[in-house]
Amino acid sequence: MPRIRLYMAPMKGLTDHLFRSAFADHFGGFDLAVAPFITTKQGHRIKRNYVKDVLPENNTRMPVIPQILSKTAGDFIILANYLYDLGYDTVNWNLGCPYPMVANKKRGSGMLPYTDRIQAFLDRVIPEINGSLSIKMRLGWKENIDIFKLLPVIDPYPLSQIIIHPRTGLQRYEGPVDLDAFEDCLAVTGHTVVYNGDIRTVDDFRRLYQRFDRVHAWMIGRWCIADPFLPGRITTGADIPDKIYRMQLFHDTLFEAYNRVLDGPSHVMNKMKGFWRYFSLPFEDCKKSMKNITKSRLPEQYLERVNLFFETEAKLRKPADIHAQRTRQ
Repeated sequence: MPRIRLYMAPMKGLTDHLFRSAFADHFGGFDLAVAPFITTKQGHRIKRNYVKDVLPENNTRMPVIPQILSKTAGDFIILANYLYDLGYDTVNWNLGCPYPMVANKKRGSGMLPYTDRIQAFLDRVIPEINGSLSIKMRLGWKENIDIFKLLPVIDPYPLSQIIIHPRTGLQRYEGPVDLDAFEDCLAVTGHTVVYNGDIRTVDDFRRLYQRFDRVHAWMIGRWCIADPFLPGRITTGADIPDKIYRMQLFHDTLFEAYNRVLDGPSHVMNKMKGFWRYFSLPFEDCKKSMKNITKSRLPEQYLERVNLFFETEAKLRKPADIHAQRTRQ
C-alpha cells in the first residue's frame, strides 16, 4: 500500500511561513504545505520581499509548494520562473479561490467556466516555464459541471498533480462536499489527484481513504488549526499527551514570531485574534474566555488572559465533537 501523504492547505492570512514552521516544530504530521497564493504583477521585476513567504530560508521546517493566482499567462511565466530560480521544482496554479473579489475577475474558481481560456493559458505557460506545474481547483464556480468540461481538455498536459476541493466556488466552505462528483472526476482524468475538503477527524479520513483507493495524497485545511493533532493521528495512529500544554506552547511560539516581524502591537493582536476563531473550537464552554481574549487591547492584557485560559479554564472536547461545535457557530 502506498504511503499516505498529507498536505497543509493554503489559507490566506493564516498559514504563512511563520505558522507552518511553528506547526512543524510542535505537531508535525504533514509532508508538505502549499503556500497561500502570490498574485502576479505586471512587469518583469520581482523583489524578494514580494515572495518572502516562500523564500527558502523561511521554509526550512516544512517543504512548501508556492502557489500563484493569475489569469495572465505572461505574468505567470515571469513569477513561476523566478520561483524556480529560487530552487523550487514545481509551482501550483490557483483555480480554486472562492472569494468574489477574486472570482468575479475571472481568477481562482471564477476562471473554471472558461475552458478555452484555461487551455490557451496552459498552451502558453507549459513550454515557457522551467519546472513542473500542478493545479488546485474546485468543481466549478457556480455549478459543478465546469470541472467535467475542463478535465478532458487538460488531461494531455504534463501536470504533476491536480488538487480537487469538491465544492463550487459559490459554496465557499459551506454545505457538504460532493463526494460523488469527486469520484466522477477520478474516472475522467489520468492525472494524479489530491483530495481536499472537510477532513475533520480520523474517521473522516478513513472513510475517504476506503472509498477513494486511487488517492494517496490528502490535503487538510481549517481543521488542522482547530485540531493540530489531527495530521499526526492520521499518519501514526497515536494520540498525544499534554495537549493543552502543547497548544499553549504553539500559541506562544506564534505570538513571539509575529511580534518580531509585524509592525506594532495592534497588528500583532489582530493577527493572533484571527486564529482564535479556530483555536477555540477544541474547547468546551469557552465563550466567556474567548470574549475576554478577543476584547484584549494590549499585548500584556492579551497574554495574561490567554495564559489564564490555558492554565485554569481550558477543557478539551473529544476530537469528533470539534466539527459539531464549528457547525453550530
